[in-house]
Amino acid sequence: MHSGAGARSSRADQADQRRAELLEAARRVVLERGLASTRVADIARATNVSGGLIHYHFATKDDLITEMLRSTSDSEVQRLREIVAEPGTAVQRLDRVLRFYIPASRSDQSWILWLDAWAVGVREEHVRTILLELEGSWIEILGQVISEGVTSGEFTCEDPVGSAERIDGMLDGLVVRYTLHTGNMSRGRLLHHARVAAAREVGLDLSAFSAEPAEAP
Repeated sequence: MHSGAGARSSRADQADQRRAELLEAARRVVLERGLASTRVADIARATNVSGGLIHYHFATKDDLITEMLRSTSDSEVQRLREIVAEPGTAVQRLDRVLRFYIPASRSDQSWILWLDAWAVGVREEHVRTILLELEGSWIEILGQVISEGVTSGEFTCEDPVGSAERIDGMLDGLVVRYTLHTGNMSRGRLLHHARVAAAREVGLDLSAFSAEPAEAP
């Protein structure tokens, strides 16, 4: 019995590993070709497996893409929760959220993926669902940081969720501009705009952020 259970566990582990490999391959192909242009055959070629094997693990291309996006989203939200849970004042925690949100560079792979997903999500419900889940998690966590800052007396804000929604929307717009256009919008300037908006939302002077490095990850 134990031997049979061990064999089943080993097969399950192998299947999980294969699914993870396929999800990572799907992410690489999507970043190269775009969500709309990616085919199962492209992912099969990237992993040197048959299309039939991919369909064994994922019934349709939409299932594969949905799980890839959800896996990416879950990883980012988990990292955000870890960042928020680190020690520090409410101002420091808020600034860590802002710095994590904005791209590391114009070629930031995560943001390129999400920008592509936004375009596809207008017409594809399975992609739109993931985007709404991701946005909801960001707003929830940011709102929680603001609420805790109000409780501790560091922030003044009557509507933490509303403030989180405005900061989130403003950042999305600035990131699109930063990613798609060259010019005077550096990452440092992008972070400056984020800090100005956040400071106004929570009743702070901008100088409250001055001790935090502008180019920290």
